[in-house]
Amino acid sequence: MAKVRKGENQKLKMLYLVKLFSTETDEDHALTMPEIVDKLVACGVNADRKTLYQDFEELRRFGLDIIAEHEGRNHYYYLGSRDFELPELKLLVDSVQSAKFITDKKSSQLIKKLESLVSKHEGSKLHRQVVIAGRVKTMNESIYYNVDKIHEAIASDKQIRFKYFQWNLNKEMELRHDGRWYQASPWALMWDDEKYYLAVYDSKYENITHYRVDKMLSIEILDEKREGRKEFEAINIPRYSNMMFGMFGGEETKVTLEAENDMISVMIDRFGKDIIIAPISDTHFRTTVTVAVSNHFLGWIMSLEGDVRIVAPDPVVQQMKDAIARQAKRYK
Repeated sequence: MAKVRKGENQKLKMLYLVKLFSTETDEDHALTMPEIVDKLVACGVNADRKTLYQDFEELRRFGLDIIAEHEGRNHYYYLGSRDFELPELKLLVDSVQSAKFITDKKSSQLIKKLESLVSKHEGSKLHRQVVIAGRVKTMNESIYYNVDKIHEAIASDKQIRFKYFQWNLNKEMELRHDGRWYQASPWALMWDDEKYYLAVYDSKYENITHYRVDKMLSIEILDEKREGRKEFEAINIPRYSNMMFGMFGGEETKVTLEAENDMISVMIDRFGKDIIIAPISDTHFRTTVTVAVSNHFLGWIMSLEGDVRIVAPDPVVQQMKDAIARQAKRYK
């Protein structure tokens, strides 16, 4: 039997085989042996049936799930199980595409990388458009790297400094504090209302506060060790996040709410299952929760269209009345 002539990329044969099985095959798209030989030749690799059988065995020993199926006079080969199943990747693609904190450009780049984890045939099924009304993506391209930099600072127990901006009437980034640096000790990243927030210890004010990550610029890791460990450990981050409506600060207060029974799910979704539900009639219940009383919290109560009412303490009830009066006055 004549010896198979070596191709110009013969030493890369196994790598080309891995790429071939990964990109060209899946459960619904298999290749015959002649098709595999032809595709290798196109890559500058020559092979015969006998050596390919041995190569397939080597790849199986390495961990690739190469499946061989017999149909008629042909044998078909494809890559079976992968690290990610197609439904899992669809879920990840939907999450990336709908996340407000990831820019359109970065979303496209991440989805392209996710497509490489399946065959080109299945990859086409990941070209999905998640339709979400009024979806606005962030315009700060650096947030992707901000999160990584923050994690690095937390892991190395270091302080950070950064610039912080807001949008002006001309839709331009405008640095706050006249462009001066903010310096703080990062402790935890939080997720609220589809936005990333960074909980930090501010040594100047000796308290825990937070910043929108997509509004942070030029983050730098400093040599100084983090401060505020005792203060951070004294707070419960999930409770802190639940308490801060839209991450707007306010005085921490125990507030008693009265609501219709069908609002129990809303209360549990917002405050968790540990809240105490006290029935007061066949149709209503009361619960007491700790919140940072802010205009955002009062607006949330208004958005529930009267199905939830603040009943205590009196100062918060009065704040609610004043907020309603202000709104009514504006619309006279």
